[in-house]
Amino acid sequence: MSSIAEPWRRLTGRNKVVEFVDMCLRGAAQVMLQNNPLTGLLILIAIGVGAGLAGAPRLVGGAIVGVAVGTVTALLLRADADSVRQGLFGFSPLLTGIGVLLFLRGGALLWLLVVFGAAATTITTLALTPVTRTWGLLPFTFPFVLTTWAVLMGAYQFAAVTVATPGRPALPGTTHVAPASPVADVVPGMIEGIAQVYLIPSAVAGAIIVLALAVNSLRAALFAIIGTVVATLVAIWYEAGASAVDAGLWDFNAVLTAIALGAVSYRPTLAAILYTLFGIIATVFVQAALTTVLEPLAIPTLTAPFVITTWLFLLGKRHFGPDRPAPAAAR
Repeated sequence: MSSIAEPWRRLTGRNKVVEFVDMCLRGAAQVMLQNNPLTGLLILIAIGVGAGLAGAPRLVGGAIVGVAVGTVTALLLRADADSVRQGLFGFSPLLTGIGVLLFLRGGALLWLLVVFGAAATTITTLALTPVTRTWGLLPFTFPFVLTTWAVLMGAYQFAAVTVATPGRPALPGTTHVAPASPVADVVPGMIEGIAQVYLIPSAVAGAIIVLALAVNSLRAALFAIIGTVVATLVAIWYEAGASAVDAGLWDFNAVLTAIALGAVSYRPTLAAILYTLFGIIATVFVQAALTTVLEPLAIPTLTAPFVITTWLFLLGKRHFGPDRPAPAAAR
């Protein structure tokens, strides 16, 4: 792998266009807390394949525009150069770009909203980073969450775009959840749950993303699988809705928590592994609670359960010690 990486590094040092592409590819990988352009390339391929299979090829366009605009915004605002090079200002805008096109319908103005949302996400990242740093934490994908929530809630006031999320804002009521069938084929849903990190409903895309993770970190790939399996089992045991289980919608936040705690933040000790498993389970229940809270607003939880749970678990147990000094993917 180093024989491939070294020529690429030399090329990025000589060519500004290639360097920018490298930043964007790393941004695609940083959603999963990975700092590797090949991982990012495979993930973009996964998004393209999954979006095509889902009949929504526009989503890969949203991803590319989002990560590019987010990175350009960071460069124009003279954000920390090392952070920009590592893709740390590209990953949340990438998700915003996908989210805007997934949850809204409209004409050309919708793409303008993608550009605006991606730029706003970078500004939100710049605003939140010093705040979270005082607690020794990272913003993770919270800038994406805040920006996308604002865009979706604001869209109800404009006729040029239509919100495509189920339902409309309403007072809370009783929700009837059909239990998952015990004979449901949950394995594709588990794999799809990994792709749902990027808002892509595709088991094929999920499998490619696992490969992308393995290219950079076998440990990250393993914990992604552990996260989706454990989250699915918890959702089934507590009889979550069958359609959500089969679509992997209970898994993607847990996948991110599993990688953040198990593959990035703590040494691979037995105590840390058990703590990570606890974090995965907690993520499912935090997601359930947030779903109830946000349902009256008719907006999705996005990756907020991952962010909240991981923040709490990083603050709550520091004596495991970091696995490595200040990993680039987690700065």
